[in-house]
Amino acid sequence: MRSKQLELFVGLFVVLGFISLAYLAIQVSGLRTIGNNNTYQIQARFDDIGGLTERAKVSVAGVTVGEVDNIVLDKELYMALVTVNIHSDVTTIPTDSAAAILTNGLLGEKYIGISIGAEEEYLKNGDELYDTQSALVLENLISQFLFESTSGDNE
Repeated sequence: MRSKQLELFVGLFVVLGFISLAYLAIQVSGLRTIGNNNTYQIQARFDDIGGLTERAKVSVAGVTVGEVDNIVLDKELYMALVTVNIHSDVTTIPTDSAAAILTNGLLGEKYIGISIGAEEEYLKNGDELYDTQSALVLENLISQFLFESTSGDNE
């Protein structure tokens, strides 16, 4: 009898472990189990997104207020068109706000940081942020530094 209770306890423990692992995997991967109907979309165009991906976070003052929904190439302007989902409870982002692609730490993930403007009109569903700053690509900075330092040696 004691053996059956122990087996039942171990089996229950294993099942709870699998459920916990599945929950953590869903949370880490960014998958959503329930639709995001409580958001509105805005867009921004960038010259270089430098590794920004869909589902990257969007923040205002360091607080996450949304996520990147879609990234496509604008074939007329040859710029990246980024569509962002903003939580519907964040309704006071002025129309003259600026969006920049930032890096979490030196080599961390890319995200969009929104700097709040001073306009009294606020962004609505389908609006666009026109003041954007592209990603700072570390490889480009290093190559610029190397080429400038080698050209300075020839003088």
